[in-house]
Amino acid sequence: MSWPNLPNSITLFRIVLVPVLMVFLLTNIPGGDVIALVIFLAAAASDSIDGYVARRTRQKTVVGAFLDPLADKLLVAAALVSMIEPGRLSAWVAMVVIAREFAVSGLRMVAAVEGVVISASRWGKAKTASQMLAIAALIIEPRWLRSGWRWTLGGHRVTWYLVILMLILTVFSGAEYFWHARSELGAKTLPDEAEESKRG
Repeated sequence: MSWPNLPNSITLFRIVLVPVLMVFLLTNIPGGDVIALVIFLAAAASDSIDGYVARRTRQKTVVGAFLDPLADKLLVAAALVSMIEPGRLSAWVAMVVIAREFAVSGLRMVAAVEGVVISASRWGKAKTASQMLAIAALIIEPRWLRSGWRWTLGGHRVTWYLVILMLILTVFSGAEYFWHARSELGAKTLPDEAEESKRG
């Protein structure tokens, strides 16, 4: 068995960072929030790096195409879930974001079976950026509050606005993917035997 190429190795490294991130988010290690922020930003940055390396070295693989979005979703889901228990984030917010990611992933899987490629849209990229920004701000927010820096705007902390922006872009970009996929997949029908199997 050969060692994964460089882009896939970077992606695997991002996956390895996920449980490490959760440890620093869920424990009271001195300076753990700063370490968690560094880990999160490093993992987020590696997403762009592995894609760039894969394109430049022409090392795009099927494994990489599977692992890369999986790593992204694991990173976001782990960060969101880890901030529910300390009270930094409402559970329903995390659920909306995670449910959207599962739904779009399922859509892409169905589309792939039909030979349809669903590329990332500009709204999808904006969603990713908003998630990274909101999560990074939520990680470090307790330190801001302890220092007396409330960073409020219109009666709400800035993190509140970042979470709202994340929710809007998450829901809108997800709906956009399904809207554009309807013409490609809406006319597809299951073979009789597949339909019977589904009913059974």
